[in-house]
Amino acid sequence: MSRSEIGVYSLGLLAQVLFSSRILVQWIKSERAGRVLSPTSFWTFSILASFLLMVYGILRNDLVIIGGQVISYFIYLRNLHFKNVWQELPWWVRWPSVLFPLVAMLWLIFGDVYSLVYIWEHSTISGTLVAWGGAGQAIFTIRFVYQWYYSEKVQESVLPNGFWVISLVGSLMIILYAVFRLDPVIFIGQAFGIVAYSRNLFIGLRQQKSSQSVSG
Repeated sequence: MSRSEIGVYSLGLLAQVLFSSRILVQWIKSERAGRVLSPTSFWTFSILASFLLMVYGILRNDLVIIGGQVISYFIYLRNLHFKNVWQELPWWVRWPSVLFPLVAMLWLIFGDVYSLVYIWEHSTISGTLVAWGGAGQAIFTIRFVYQWYYSEKVQESVLPNGFWVISLVGSLMIILYAVFRLDPVIFIGQAFGIVAYSRNLFIGLRQQKSSQSVSG
């Protein structure tokens, strides 16, 4: 493995460490509270990790990874609004956070090296595998669309039970994609996630059952 490849994989692993850290912190806080929480750190870690993973996907010529992060990234920002944190961030943090995905998309469309055309031509992934991975990423992204919709309804950043169910389905599909793609970065990140998603779903269902018992 060349130094450049080591650097690329290190970048991806750092992104996955941040993604895993957000889940670990959220999981620990939820265990202590006895209910599923949506801490601010979950969303701040998500933004930074998403940024790094988009760069990793570009360097790996992987449209599946890039596409999976674009929509989620803006939902992370929206949740910071719900947490009343976004307005408190300095402008030099907010503006680059908003502009980065827009600039990245413009580069992918109109750029030369590492543009969409370049990535597609240099990709070694079969069409079938891209379709499977894309479907997994789509499901994985839908979980945040669902979370966003649910949070908009209650005007509060929450992680409902459906979020964890969708997370499990998408994660299992992406793990299979990572196995055929021979991508240890994606595999490691998703393997840890499955445990946390399952536990959060258990806590959420227990909380829901307890609430129904009290109201009944």
